[in-house]
Amino acid sequence: MVKEEPPSTSKDLQELQRRVSLLIASVQSNSKVVAFMKSPVGEYLDRHPFLTLNLLVFAAVSAVPVGCFLLLVVLASLAAFVGVILLEGLVISVGSLSLLCVLCGLGFVSLIMSGTIIVSYMVVSSLVNYWFSPRLWTQHNSSGDC
Repeated sequence: MVKEEPPSTSKDLQELQRRVSLLIASVQSNSKVVAFMKSPVGEYLDRHPFLTLNLLVFAAVSAVPVGCFLLLVVLASLAAFVGVILLEGLVISVGSLSLLCVLCGLGFVSLIMSGTIIVSYMVVSSLVNYWFSPRLWTQHNSSGDC
């Protein structure tokens, strides 16, 4: 009761092998790959296939943690940027409210001071006008001192 492989499976495998061979040939004929393979590093890796496979597997496996780390760095940078903007906005808001309170207080103090100065001016002016009025001079002079 051994089942035989259908003939279409072997044809599919042959087609897959042909496509993989074409892909490998196109990669090997790429000018950048040819230039790399002629470099000292490429020649060394060509002589040491186990090391090449090891580096390739390491690069493939480490792509996910490195990607997660870079994503974490970008998100932390964005969070810090937003945090700085929010903190700066909070500081500017508190500073603006403090300045508004100080300016309102100074406005109230200046109103009181100007009111006091105007009232003092009117009182002193009235007193000076009363004390040194021409009517008093004429009454004082008509009493006969001269």
